[in-house]
Order: sequence, then C-alpha cells, then structure tokens
Amino acid sequence: MEATLTHDGAAFVNFRHFAFAEPHAHAYRWLDVKRFRLPDPSVPDPSVPDPSVPDRALLAALVAHEQFRDDYAGGGVDPGGTRHGPYWLRLVTPEAYESIGRDGATRLLETWAERYGPLPDALAEALRREAYEPLAAADSVHHLNGLGKDAYHDWASVHGEFHELVLVDRAARRLTLLVAADD
Repeated sequence: MEATLTHDGAAFVNFRHFAFAEPHAHAYRWLDVKRFRLPDPSVPDPSVPDPSVPDRALLAALVAHEQFRDDYAGGGVDPGGTRHGPYWLRLVTPEAYESIGRDGATRLLETWAERYGPLPDALAEALRREAYEPLAAADSVHHLNGLGKDAYHDWASVHGEFHELVLVDRAARRLTLLVAADD
C-alpha cells in the first residue's frame, strides 16, 4: 500500500543562536525538524492509508517527499545539484534505515547535543520541545544507517557528525524527521 504524507511544519534549532559559556562550544551544531501528517484513517478516501501501513511504506513516502529532499539539497530543492545531490539521494532508501529504540535514540541525541559541554537552558528547552517530546511519544524510531564509508554527507564530508532519525507516532498521526548535524 502506498502511503501519502503531508508536510505539517518545520523547525530549525541553530546552536549558534544560544549563549554558551565558551565561545563556539556548540561546534556549529544544528537540528532540522520536519513534521509530516499521516492521513486521518476515518476519512472515507481510498487513497488514504490506514494506520496499519507498515513503517517501510512510510519511510518510502518520506524519502520521496520534496521536503525530505530539501534537507539534502542545502536548504533548497535542486535535484540536479551537487550538494546532497542525486548521488546521495540514490543511497537513501527505506532499507537504509534501521529500527532503533527510543532509549537508544535519546542517548544518541543527548551525546551529540552535549558533546562539548552543558547546554544553555533555552537550548535545552528547544531540544526538549522539538526532539525529545516527539521521540518520547513515538511508536517506532528509525535511524539512517549503513550507507557505507563512501557515502559522503556533504562536499568532501564536511559534516563532522550527521544523525538522522525518523519518528512515527501513530496515535498523533505524525511522522517527524530529525536531522542533527555538525556543519
């Protein structure tokens, strides 16, 4: 069954916008959040998937979505571009994601966010709201993995760290894409 996702908002948390005790302690980290709505199963429309749509179908719908490509095109969709262009997108398939538990995903994000020391309170609040709350509510969590050492995330692998999580919350009919990087 084919799944359809509707883009339902976004947030961008740039660590540079928060006051750290040490200048540049954030190491140019950022979190890009994209939210997608799963269709309402009570709407009598045969093109609308029901809640039993497998996660793999939802991942396929996500990687085909223009807003997903936006994360891999340097802030603007350019399917023929060189930054996160077709060579990279070809590698991102539903099979490239592994299921990861909420606890493992939480540890991954905490380790990434706090690598250079304590976070300012306002940043910790933004991360709680944009990442940790949706993560706590997710029925399933998927981590982009296994693309291989030759699959660069940027020109000459500029990103020091790159983590991508997909959170599926069937009760709220929401899929959340979290891209956490150090640019």
